[in-house]
Amino acid sequence: MVEMTTVPRLEDYDISPETGFLPQELPLIRLPQEYYQPWEVLLDNLPHLLMTQTVRKHIQKLPNLTTDQLSNVREYRRAYQCLSFLAHAYIWGTSSEPLDRLCAQIADPLVKVSNYLGLPPLATYAGLCMWNFKTIMPLKESETNPWWDNLDNLSTINTYTGSFDESWFYIVSVYFEKFGANVINTGIELFANCVHDEPEKLALNLQKLAELIDVLGSVVLKMEEMCDPHTFYFRIRPYLAGWLNMADAGLHKDGVFYEGQTNMRFKLAGGSNAQSSLVQFIDSLLGIKHYSTGERPLQKELRRNEQSSSAAPQSSFMNDMQNYMPRKHREFLQVLEATSPIHEYVKANSEKHPGLIISYDGALAMMKLFRDKHIQIVTRYIVLQAKQSNKLGSSTTLRSGLARRKKEERGTGGTSLLPFLKQCRDETGDPAVGTWGKRILTDGVMQLKYSQKNGINED
Repeated sequence: MVEMTTVPRLEDYDISPETGFLPQELPLIRLPQEYYQPWEVLLDNLPHLLMTQTVRKHIQKLPNLTTDQLSNVREYRRAYQCLSFLAHAYIWGTSSEPLDRLCAQIADPLVKVSNYLGLPPLATYAGLCMWNFKTIMPLKESETNPWWDNLDNLSTINTYTGSFDESWFYIVSVYFEKFGANVINTGIELFANCVHDEPEKLALNLQKLAELIDVLGSVVLKMEEMCDPHTFYFRIRPYLAGWLNMADAGLHKDGVFYEGQTNMRFKLAGGSNAQSSLVQFIDSLLGIKHYSTGERPLQKELRRNEQSSSAAPQSSFMNDMQNYMPRKHREFLQVLEATSPIHEYVKANSEKHPGLIISYDGALAMMKLFRDKHIQIVTRYIVLQAKQSNKLGSSTTLRSGLARRKKEERGTGGTSLLPFLKQCRDETGDPAVGTWGKRILTDGVMQLKYSQKNGINED
């Protein structure tokens, strides 16, 4: 019998039933204090400063401002967003070589606000997407509907390029996270079904989860509606890169030195969708485990070591990405990974309630197809664009950094792209409980058919 545990309470981890990992209250569009307006003025004009390649000169003229006047979490989040945008503009913001030294005017306050929020001091998914949206038409005081009742009324607060493409790139993630609230609520119901020994309800909720994951895949594909792959790769993506594994993009191999901090360099991954708590929530909920690239155990090893501590180590990249999530969200995932009873409950009750098997394996199947859709987007927006760069010769329109590479090897998060994503996709089916589910999910039948249909090269 599965050992019972306590169902996590969303409110303990700064998670909303209505908005999921997004804040319920709209993010601040700008800091209210006059003291911080030098940061805000640069953010207002950031696309133009990048266009004229004068952003470094203007950042170096900033006064050395402290964080003492920030008074609440919304202000800290806005300060984090301001400073992280300016940090990446400073490092990557010209067509010449990137800098490997962040000036103290940005470095010192960025480290302090990051420590407060439990985040690393550079641009992350949280600052780029989750706290970077506003209403297009202001909500009237007389209106009772909250912002999340009309997602078509949302836009981004800041971008590097000022383009529709970049704004859409971020806002699709806001849509993704908002719809993810349904996934989180269903996941908590699944957890409670196990704790309260409700196998019939568990089967129904697993089917509901599978349907919700299918919708998440459709949201991901919305990226193609208004974000051009060429514009993304050559104009937007270079600014999102971090300071990890970027030596071949022109950055120092040991990362970036932060003036005014310790005598060490920061080697940190840039903004990446791998920093979304929602995707790791589903993995932790269903008991999906990921391993370092190239170290995924064979199926017979997984079955033999199922209850053994000698199994291969889990992915250090996936675990590390949790350090790029807001502190409370990271703590929530750690609790969920340690206590989620769903996989073991399905296994323990599969003979009495065979419907649990097909429902659980169906949820895994939809998660696997979700990852195939993500690979489809990465292929179109990064891999194919990288191949085009070989044909553009020495064109001066090429950006520095990531866009200068002649062969795509790593993402903005610093890891190898397609090998990592494909292994994550393949690992998604590993926990399958049923004999048919194990065969169809682990032998690659679904994945092969989907890849052939969508032109994804599996070599």
